[in-house]
Amino acid sequence: RRSLWFDVLMDNDLIKDLVDVAKDSALLNGVLMRTKETPNSSEVVTYAPFTLFPSPVPKDTFHQALAVQTHYNRLVDRISQDSSFLEEALATTIKVDDFTGRLFNIYRHVLQEGKTQSIVLGLNRSDYMLDQNGDGSASLKQIEINTIAASFGGLASHTPNVHRHILKVAGRLEDSKRILDNNPSAGLAKGLAKAWELYGSERAVVLYLVEELQRNIFDHRYVENELWKRNIPVIRRQFEDVAKTGFLDQDKRLFVDGREVAIVYFRNGYMPQNYTEQNWEARLMMERSLAVKCPDISTHLAGTKKVQQELARPGVLERFFPGEPDVVDQIRATFAGLYTLDMGPEGDKTVAMALAKPDQFVLKPQREGGGNNLYGAEICQVLEGVKQSTERMAYILMDKVQPRPVHNYLLRLGTPLKLSTCLSELGVFGAYVRHGQDMVLNECAGHLLRTKSDEHSDGGVAAGVAVLDNPFLV
Repeated sequence: RRSLWFDVLMDNDLIKDLVDVAKDSALLNGVLMRTKETPNSSEVVTYAPFTLFPSPVPKDTFHQALAVQTHYNRLVDRISQDSSFLEEALATTIKVDDFTGRLFNIYRHVLQEGKTQSIVLGLNRSDYMLDQNGDGSASLKQIEINTIAASFGGLASHTPNVHRHILKVAGRLEDSKRILDNNPSAGLAKGLAKAWELYGSERAVVLYLVEELQRNIFDHRYVENELWKRNIPVIRRQFEDVAKTGFLDQDKRLFVDGREVAIVYFRNGYMPQNYTEQNWEARLMMERSLAVKCPDISTHLAGTKKVQQELARPGVLERFFPGEPDVVDQIRATFAGLYTLDMGPEGDKTVAMALAKPDQFVLKPQREGGGNNLYGAEICQVLEGVKQSTERMAYILMDKVQPRPVHNYLLRLGTPLKLSTCLSELGVFGAYVRHGQDMVLNECAGHLLRTKSDEHSDGGVAAGVAVLDNPFLV
């Protein structure tokens, strides 16, 4: 597997030709990104970074990841409805992590006031790596689940045709036929459309809550266009616009710029730097409103690293799936080792373990967006500073997954071409809609493969580290 495309990778003349073909194919197929942070996207577009060849993924583990996704959808939804679990799980974190604490204050406010909307929409992405076992086999291990602003469903819908074309030009026609169809754009839009339909007002809009400058604009647009095809109106606004023009009427319907909002689709709001005091007030207003939130505040909290760690404790999954041992087993099989850093003997043991063998672990803060995790010497640096302090409770510790490296070329604008040793991460999109107690939609919405050089420990495509890829099942 290490050398799936070995004969092609070693042919330098062919590689040069293929790189030109590949870049043009990416542009033709709409695998696009802005070249820089600028409000005017149309004049500064290039191909989004991607691999020259698709990467090998074991067939069994790929299908395992797809099969468990609807169970993860149900798990996230059930966590979001269990206020006592969220209170217990995040009790220590909210004392020391200001951002999670602010989110939790909004959650408590909404709970006390009473939820106004019984429609729940979840669009998430569960990310995995393949851990190499001693016998050469690989185990699927979850890295995290993203319950807010899960990205690259749009671009992932357009990458299969790029790799099909590259393989044809490389003389690999039969291999080109093995690139899987994949359309997360349609799968994610199906969830949005269902929730919009249940909201019940044809004039009401889907509001994309976005940053001012968005390099990844085309990823948004593909899902947005799927909604326009269904005659569902979409507007794009920032927190500042909601703060300035947003209000709730007497029925708590949300209006922004005079338009009634059926769904607030958060593509922003997952990092502390996304918030000013005004933005926190806007978030609270949206959460209190009748609009369907994707995600609502409880689903946002269900995706925190601390909740991930608590779920790995014995007996916790059984709480959410009573009488469903098979589901519990399927989910638990994907867990890597996860350890608490709360104060007390258990947390002390975690600290000692991490300091003794830092290369075997990842230290994770309660943050999304890539590039936040700590490895190796950084773990020692941070833990030595906080090991006697409650500040350590802002983190969790996780076993470091050790995937098998493969060789590939990573194509990125302005980066010299070189053969890299690469590691891949498989994401699986989920879409679900619950109306009251009825789950009216629960689906796996597609997949995403991202690949990076093994020189980098952490970071996604948006962070400039990973690139888009396709799984080639072996």
